[in-house]
Amino acid sequence: QVQLVESGGGLVQAGGSLRLSCVASGRTFNRDGMGWVRQAPGKEREFVAAISWDGGSTDYANSVKGRFSIARDNAKNTVYLTMNNLKPEDTAVYYCAVERDSYYVTATPDERFVSWGQGTQVTVSS
Repeated sequence: QVQLVESGGGLVQAGGSLRLSCVASGRTFNRDGMGWVRQAPGKEREFVAAISWDGGSTDYANSVKGRFSIARDNAKNTVYLTMNNLKPEDTAVYYCAVERDSYYVTATPDERFVSWGQGTQVTVSS
């Protein structure tokens, strides 16, 4: 069983930046793909970004490409999400999660990821 603890959320003005961190414990972190998913009030969970176990491959939602960057430090059991040029529509609770070994291309976030963290709130004011 893995435990994931996110941090780094907060209130920021549009155009600002934040870096989220997720520390994992309880299993071999460096064998798992990891990802970030967000959920805005009244909306379904939305995929944001993912990174392979070795950091060699990344994947981003179209809505954040060019603004967000995912990275990991396996020595620290930590995955990061750097968010630049934030927009009000980025406001959501951001969750860190472990990626399944296999999933369909059309998988929803719940089908693609397991072992969610508790989330960290990101609020972007206009």
